[in-house]
Amino acid sequence: MTPILEAHKVWKSFGSIRALRGITLDISENETVSIIGPNGAGKTTLLRILALLERPDKGWVRYRGEKVESGEKHRGEITMVFQNPAFFTGTVADNVGYGLKIRGMDKQTIRRKVREALRAVNLAGFEKRKIKALSGGEKQRVALARALCIEPRVLLLDEPTANLDPPNCERIRRVLKRIKKNITVVIASHHLGLAKTVADRVAYIHQGKLLEIGSPEQIFGKPRHRLTKLFVEGKLV
Repeated sequence: MTPILEAHKVWKSFGSIRALRGITLDISENETVSIIGPNGAGKTTLLRILALLERPDKGWVRYRGEKVESGEKHRGEITMVFQNPAFFTGTVADNVGYGLKIRGMDKQTIRRKVREALRAVNLAGFEKRKIKALSGGEKQRVALARALCIEPRVLLLDEPTANLDPPNCERIRRVLKRIKKNITVVIASHHLGLAKTVADRVAYIHQGKLLEIGSPEQIFGKPRHRLTKLFVEGKLV
């Protein structure tokens, strides 16, 4: 089966900093992959390249078997939720339905899809709440609902539980467990519990290199690489 998303020998630098060093990664349709690694390992950069928001300096990305030259063509099928998502002033419904509004959907359809997306992230009835009145965990789930509302084929999440307390981390984890059956998800996260319980495969990257990829059981139970072992044991941050 052709992977839905592929990165092949991808290199990326920012000035003198080499963020990615020849990474190759294939992601299957409806698979959930968690990318873990220390601070500065290149997780966010890899995510942005997979989201077609950045172009690699060398190497290529394929989406559904087609080499990607520009992300514009696939913008509606691949979406990314950032670590610190931006919101408009106004209500939850205004924010969640924005992507549908700019696509020209009618108001009735937008209202229905917004309700469905909010139910999916356990925020049913939040349509009229003001964004500024929400907690950090609620805002993160609103950002997830906004991404789900446009029904992407691939959802990329950058540190979805960063700066959240344990109860909100658990809420995000439950949401991801629920939605992963019908969508391809790629998560960059320091939250190892998320990778253990949500991901089908876990990729460990270090200083821009993909050192190891395997099932959660293998990565966390019997890692092959010394640096992977140090990281999952909490000895490398």
